[in-house]
Amino acid sequence: MTRASELRQRFLDLHHGPEILVMPNPFDIGSAKLLAAAGARALATTSAGHAATLGRLDQHVARDEVIAHATAMALAVDVPLNVDSEDCFADTPAGVAETATLLAATDAAGFSIEDYDPRTESIRTVRDAAERVRAAKDAGGDLVLTARAENLLYGLGDLDDTIERLVAYQEAGADVLYAPGVTSLDDIARVVTAVDAPVNVLALPGTPPIPALAMLDVARVSVGSLVAWAAYGAVVAMADEFFGPGTSEYTARCLPSSIRDAAFG
Repeated sequence: MTRASELRQRFLDLHHGPEILVMPNPFDIGSAKLLAAAGARALATTSAGHAATLGRLDQHVARDEVIAHATAMALAVDVPLNVDSEDCFADTPAGVAETATLLAATDAAGFSIEDYDPRTESIRTVRDAAERVRAAKDAGGDLVLTARAENLLYGLGDLDDTIERLVAYQEAGADVLYAPGVTSLDDIARVVTAVDAPVNVLALPGTPPIPALAMLDVARVSVGSLVAWAAYGAVVAMADEFFGPGTSEYTARCLPSSIRDAAFG
């Protein structure tokens, strides 16, 4: 068994284990190593967080840059890594398959595909999106595929539309289902009940705490770009203090050397 295949099997198993999978989203190798050292059993990249490291906004990173990022991140840690691959950077199912093939050649454990089209700034039809999910699954080999219904995140459609999409994506072969923007206990329960595949919940502010999500049989929880924005928020707070009163109290919140040495040593 190769390293990649072992990580992919472990990642899939984590979605069907007795405990909810808490999967934070590092934005670079350093944050990945820190989160792994803190006890994360799996990690996921974040498209917005990765873009920020390049000084760009989300959806302004090219496919080859994402593949390179995924390659480096997967090799940097010993836990499974899921790749935020947006809409797989393609207009057609054939292009989706090409992206999936490239990701399958890395040591990533899984990847995701969204039904939002950044080129037209619209949500694809269920039929079109499901066809793309099928292409991703067929080409991705043993990569764990997460299919994302983005309608609520963009304020388009309702929960019934979300559920219809997730059911279609499950039937198209998705291993995990994800609808960022579903935050209430009742709505999350409806999603989990409506599908037979593991469900990921995005832990936005106001989302129920992880123990409550576990009680609903949510399989996985992630944080998206929030780790990156928390880190960048710390930089701005430091700048406000340093360029304002000129003090250095922010250093009390710096990473302790013991944690740094454990993670990076």
